[in-house]
Amino acid sequence: MLSRFRWKPILIAGAAVAVVGVAVAAWLTWEPAIAPIQPPAPSTIDRELALRGARVVALGDCAVCHTAPGGKPYAGGLPLATPFGTLYTTNITPDAETGIGTWSLDAFKRALRRGIARDGHQLYPAFPYVHYTRMSDDDIAAAYAFLMRRDPVVAKTTDNDLIFPLNFRALVAFWNVLFLRTGREAPDTVQSVAWNRGRELVAGLGHCAACHSPLNPIGAESWGKSLHGGVVDGWVAPSLVTLANARAPWSEADLVTYLRTGMSARHGAAAGPMLPVTQELATVPLADVQAMATYLFSLQQPVDHPAATTSTDADRQSIARGAVLFNGACASCHGDKSPMQSVGDRPRLATSSAVLASTPRNVIQMMLLGVPWQGEQPMHYMPAFGESLDDAQIADLAMYLRATYTKLSPWQNVPRAVADIRKGDASR
Repeated sequence: MLSRFRWKPILIAGAAVAVVGVAVAAWLTWEPAIAPIQPPAPSTIDRELALRGARVVALGDCAVCHTAPGGKPYAGGLPLATPFGTLYTTNITPDAETGIGTWSLDAFKRALRRGIARDGHQLYPAFPYVHYTRMSDDDIAAAYAFLMRRDPVVAKTTDNDLIFPLNFRALVAFWNVLFLRTGREAPDTVQSVAWNRGRELVAGLGHCAACHSPLNPIGAESWGKSLHGGVVDGWVAPSLVTLANARAPWSEADLVTYLRTGMSARHGAAAGPMLPVTQELATVPLADVQAMATYLFSLQQPVDHPAATTSTDADRQSIARGAVLFNGACASCHGDKSPMQSVGDRPRLATSSAVLASTPRNVIQMMLLGVPWQGEQPMHYMPAFGESLDDAQIADLAMYLRATYTKLSPWQNVPRAVADIRKGDASR
């Protein structure tokens, strides 16, 4: 009997802790809805503010994520592959039922600053509010004006397909406690105006670290590794803090040209998720892109490049098969004496960032998916070979490129990498 009474204080304390825990969880996860508004008529929105918003939205890459292939601009539906499942982007046109037509400016601002939708539900941090929180009120108002002047599109968002328990949005509130730091950064008075503008764009509106950083096990950017490189939709987003010391070093001018045109004669062509980003940056003032390059090149760090190793017999056999494939499928454009190599500033394989990379991922993706026809930019095109070449052939071609155009170590487990990428592997 006495032992039962000894346990009573412990049980009471445990119940009290549980009650407090539930109360804290409720406090963290509950957010009030913001009253809906009638979608404003475009004629009531300041045209000059909306024009400035076009620049903000382009710098924020909003159309890149909120436009599905073949879909209407800003109507959402783009699948985003993550290690936790697939997310689908939302409709941000001013449709009242399926878009943000009933969102007030305050609701829009809360979403960008804190990741909370108008009705109070948590937004997943694939929406980069951890970066957008650094936007100014003026930029948020301009972006809102631009979006509210778009044509409304009826497009219901596809349900996300996430693993348990991450399909419960309320858990994001706890994630925010750890990783969301709201508010703008004060200008660094020691640095130039261009440097401060570049930091504002890279770290805030442009949210470069969202793709170019490794993620920790719960999907946040790894502390201390911002801009050190990541993987997005199966493509490598390379480190932005080692550009100046890469195998083929970048200059600020190289980076500005690449970001504005999607092409660099020394480093290659933009593809995958980066291609539409460069298309957006082509529409913004040159000074903005130059500021981004100024800031990024102030962050450059040394790189310890590993020594090359020799090829094995299996590697040499793969390379020999790849040579035959290259001469039949690739040499007409990429061969040293091909007409395409003598036209303009077409990138060379010997200095290609993809071929020089430590992983074959981007070379494989480029061969599988190619670069879609750009119309006005016929030089920025490559056909996809994913349907005409099997995994072994893609692997042999990758091994050939690595051995022929570099003096670096052969890539390891290339056939496995091809198979994983074909399956949609989104691991980082």
